[in-house]
Amino acid sequence: MTVQGSSAVVLRAHRTDVAQPPSSLLEVVTLPPQEPAAGQVRVRNQFQQLIAASGDLMFETTQIPMPVYRVGEPLYGPAIGQVVESRSDDLPVGTVVLHMSGWREESILGPGEAFPVPEGVFPGPEYLLNQGVPAYHGIVDIAAVGEGDVVLVSGAAGGVGSMAAQIAKARGAARVIGIAGGPEKTRYLVNELGLDAAIDYRNEDLDDRLTELAPDGITVFFDTIGGSQFEAALRHTSFGARFALCGTLAGQIGGGDGGHPRFDIMTALVHEVQIRPFSTKHTPDQIQAWNTHYAQWYAEGRITFAQTLLEGDLQRVISAQDELLAGVHRGNVIVRLAG
Repeated sequence: MTVQGSSAVVLRAHRTDVAQPPSSLLEVVTLPPQEPAAGQVRVRNQFQQLIAASGDLMFETTQIPMPVYRVGEPLYGPAIGQVVESRSDDLPVGTVVLHMSGWREESILGPGEAFPVPEGVFPGPEYLLNQGVPAYHGIVDIAAVGEGDVVLVSGAAGGVGSMAAQIAKARGAARVIGIAGGPEKTRYLVNELGLDAAIDYRNEDLDDRLTELAPDGITVFFDTIGGSQFEAALRHTSFGARFALCGTLAGQIGGGDGGHPRFDIMTALVHEVQIRPFSTKHTPDQIQAWNTHYAQWYAEGRITFAQTLLEGDLQRVISAQDELLAGVHRGNVIVRLAG
């Protein structure tokens, strides 16, 4: 077959400030034609997931345990596509696969880089593009949420937070409270995701609302934000509370100082608060644990796939990354690629 070049998003220059929108550093280029070698497949991408970590990977160095993007090279990220050319016996033409070589129209993938999407489990293949692995790892392995827990989740309308809050409910938490920005997002958390309560940090006082919603204190805090929300959570802990620290979006977006909250040592001492920061390696065991419970809980109606599904080309993917970091959307942000 005659192979033509396909488009991809590349990094023009490294990010130097969190206030820089990714779109100012990205461009769509046409890559030279490439034929799949023995054992490889060519995949036409259909869905691209956007994640907040991509913004950090645009810096020359980062503390995130993932390879940074290189100037002049295509970005990578979670995507789903269909095999259109195959030199692999395991992945025939027509197979729908999940992989990490997105941000491009087509991807050439080798053994162990493409994973078939199971049929009949979810309404669409894009349901596999979620941030359930870090959410599950943090709620289950790090915080050990179970029956009787009062769980507070910051960034609860985001990709990780929306899954973490629902996992806490599925694990039998007595009460799950989400923090989000704006009345539309807080209504969404309660009415659509089934949380017990939600706090609008933009328009409500965190301390007043936590006193009302968790009078005996929270036992678990799943934090993706940091900053003042971490400080407020610490003021409302019960004895032995566990803090699963997943991210510091308040410091990663817009130049805030969310990564350096004030730490009330006396409160932590008196309440014996357990601070449990973690990063998710996406090991095969972690992925398998999440996917197994995700399929079960979804079938039982205990998990809703929280997503914002956008439509467009690779330029839309770029603008969607800006919107994700600006907090425009809720849930897992996915672009269905045109063509």
